[in-house]
Amino acid sequence: MKTVDRKENRTRRHARIRKQISGSAERVRLCVMVSNKHIYAQLVDDDKAATLASVSSSGKDGVGRKNAEGAKLIGQKLAEIAKEIGVKNIVFDRGGYKYHGRVKAIAEAVREAGFKF
Repeated sequence: MKTVDRKENRTRRHARIRKQISGSAERVRLCVMVSNKHIYAQLVDDDKAATLASVSSSGKDGVGRKNAEGAKLIGQKLAEIAKEIGVKNIVFDRGGYKYHGRVKAIAEAVREAGFKF
């Protein structure tokens, strides 16, 4: 009997999601990664295989908080950067995580900034 491996299950869910969505120059992919220590979000153009912008709760651009409040700040900061670089449309990639808590906070903050996905 195989034991349940949470990381492997998330990776499989993410692979299923990525079969259906991809980012392009017209519609950039907002990719979210959540760990126990930090929250990461980035805008990716899959056609060019390039990261256009990234924000995290760690590092020099970090907001320092790893809870839902921090996730909301990350979403707001990423939306500001997206507007600066001229991104208009976004497709949301939840990365295999459930759409609640920190993942939902990032998505709602980006939506409040005027992006639709």
